[in-house]
Amino acid sequence: MATPAQWIEGARPRTLPAAISPVLVGTGAAAYLDGFVWWKALLALGVALTLQIGVNYANDYSDGIRGTDENRVGPLRLVGSKVATPGQVKTAAFTCFGVGAVLGIILSATSNWWLLVAGAASLLGAWFYTGGKKPYGYRALGEVSVFLFFGLVAVLGTTYVQAETLSWTAVAGAVSIGSIACALLVANNLRDIPTDTVTGKRTLAVVLGAANSRRLYAALVVLAFVLAAVSAIATPWTLLAFIAIPLAIQSIRVVLGDAVGPALIPVLKGTGLTELLYATGLAVGLALGG
Repeated sequence: MATPAQWIEGARPRTLPAAISPVLVGTGAAAYLDGFVWWKALLALGVALTLQIGVNYANDYSDGIRGTDENRVGPLRLVGSKVATPGQVKTAAFTCFGVGAVLGIILSATSNWWLLVAGAASLLGAWFYTGGKKPYGYRALGEVSVFLFFGLVAVLGTTYVQAETLSWTAVAGAVSIGSIACALLVANNLRDIPTDTVTGKRTLAVVLGAANSRRLYAALVVLAFVLAAVSAIATPWTLLAFIAIPLAIQSIRVVLGDAVGPALIPVLKGTGLTELLYATGLAVGLALGG
């Protein structure tokens, strides 16, 4: 029986900035449009967090039963380390998905029911990332999914449910957050290239190779800051996102410095903090510029 501490570790808290950040930016974009609604922002945050934790447990379950996690470097895997049964982890995943679905239904009912389609797509995307007979995460499509759901859908959805409209600054924010979220996954998969290659998991990092994956990581992070600079056309306050540059540079140096295996673990934390700090700066900047 896994301990509470092991369940918390299995939920992979270091990935939670990927859930919090898009809600921050989406809310900042709503404030820019004079449409901030605090309780809708909190509901959106609840949806994002439960889906993120749910997908983490779902990945733990699916990778665990395939044997992908048996020799994995990094945070605790509940199934792979055999501290929890596959059934327990699967139940935890679907419990999180269920809570997220309920919160999403409430949020959709207060704005527009077509958002249920986006919510359903998010749930399916979360499960089939590593679940099912043909998981798309094993076909080099993980980054596409992260960009779509933790960038475009999360940011623009959060903006729309509050302001009931969108702006080009919201789109720029969605692309930038999606880019950093993708960079986080690229770093994770870069670390796992050796074990994923052996187990047949064809992530984008495996397909591109280590050298190209390192370049992709740097390009994705740089793109986010370029978009923050472009958004300064609307309001110079978006340059507050640049407070994350020192953290970003530190992680880029490690990745481009040919770090491998455990040496890349700090990059995951650094990239997550970069995303959160960037999102905070950008959100505050958009709110001030509204």
